Amino acid sequence: MKKRSELSRLKNIGPTIEQRLNEIDVYTRADLERVGPVKAYQRICRNHAGRTIPVCYYLYSLQGALMNVHWDKVPEKTKEQLSMEAKGIWHGGRDARR
Repeated sequence: MKKRSELSRLKNIGPTIEQRLNEIDVYTRADLERVGPVKAYQRICRNHAGRTIPVCYYLYSLQGALMNVHWDKVPEKTKEQLSMEAKGIWHGGRDARR
């Protein structure tokens, strides 16, 4: 039986993002909080290898959904940290390149 998604109630979550989240077993805000925006973004990218998955429309939108703000209102420092985490160069509050 397919779970019913509640994600469309969240800011920044349209039908395509909701569908892609459902594909990785994320159906609720609590699921998204548990997985986190970075891991959710990475899983979506793996599921859609070969397709361009825009960072702003996915990674920042997922963070914005958790913060209840439009993705372009996510603070720049947070966006930078998310991008670095998604690329695997941010670990535990520090830049792993240092």
